[in-house]
Amino acid sequence: MEEGLKQLKVAIVHEWFVNHAGSEKVVEELLHVFPQAELFSLVDFLSPSKRAYLGNRPVKTSFIQNLPFSRGHFRKYFPLFPLAVESHDLRGFDLIISSSHMVSKGLLCRQDQLHISYCHSPCRFAWDLYHQYLEEAGLRSGIGGFLAQYFLHRLRSWDIISLNRVGHFIANSAFIGKRISHVYRRESEVVFPPVDTERFKCVEDKKDYFFAASRLVPYKKMDIIVEAFNRMPDKKLIVCGSGPDTGNIQARAASNVQFRKESSDLEFVELMASAKALVFAAEEDFGITMAEAISCGTPVIAFGKGGAAEIVEEGKSGFLFFEQTPDSIIKAVNRYESEGLDWNAFQISESAKRFSRQRFREEISSIVSRKWKESKR
Repeated sequence: MEEGLKQLKVAIVHEWFVNHAGSEKVVEELLHVFPQAELFSLVDFLSPSKRAYLGNRPVKTSFIQNLPFSRGHFRKYFPLFPLAVESHDLRGFDLIISSSHMVSKGLLCRQDQLHISYCHSPCRFAWDLYHQYLEEAGLRSGIGGFLAQYFLHRLRSWDIISLNRVGHFIANSAFIGKRISHVYRRESEVVFPPVDTERFKCVEDKKDYFFAASRLVPYKKMDIIVEAFNRMPDKKLIVCGSGPDTGNIQARAASNVQFRKESSDLEFVELMASAKALVFAAEEDFGITMAEAISCGTPVIAFGKGGAAEIVEEGKSGFLFFEQTPDSIIKAVNRYESEGLDWNAFQISESAKRFSRQRFREEISSIVSRKWKESKR
């Protein structure tokens, strides 16, 4: 970080702190770039044992934190989220960085403050996935459906109004950059999320199984991966993950499909590193699991839209398929078996350096330094 940036008072605003997933890893790395930063969030329900990635910093929360049943059901207060994020008093800061996939970018700031928003995505269930969300939640009709549609309409209106509060957008992929352009009509720069590439040891000798890892929820399309391997009884699949669809997917799985509901971090890394390939069927904004697989020299067979098209180098670190169907997965797996057996795991692993944590820190520092200088002209 440049010397001038060290003198700035910095606020980092994140939607909520309840776990340590992809967006929280972005915040973790932002704190390495700006160790002097203070943290703000709608809610903070991290247990004391899980706060290490924040450097055990305190988090200033909104009134949502103290509403009834918010610990387990804070998302149901989403109509109040715009009001809550606007309640943060950020007057004392020079630089504000929002980590946003819903409302964090809508914070209030002055014209002499620089606000940079690292955008994981414009709010998916209010925009791109609006109709899918209503269908899956059973909110197409009835009083509940009417209220959901009304409040999501209000959220979209506020989302557009609050655009002028962002000085500069950073997108987590070119795919999200296009979504920002489509929804917000704003330009952005792309900085891939940080991947702990040093955590994954490259394994050259792969074992005779394929690997799939994700939350077992509808949009992850784990059901079609399992169905594809049901039709390939000579090929073994290990699935790591859990979620609402666990029971249904397990009930439909053939004997060549095994499940690991709970895996330690060490076991997860070993399973991924030793697999013949990771199979991934979801359309993701980025898809950090795919980048992690490449880090340990494991090829990726993935649905070729969204972040996968930027992570997987066709024929070099994996293969892409373009229909979310079991037939497409089967064809891609067979193509891998016939064309990919001589791939070099170390070359695949080397290509993952473009996702490293150090690269993230350097790119963020460079952009913030440039935009800070521009703001003072």
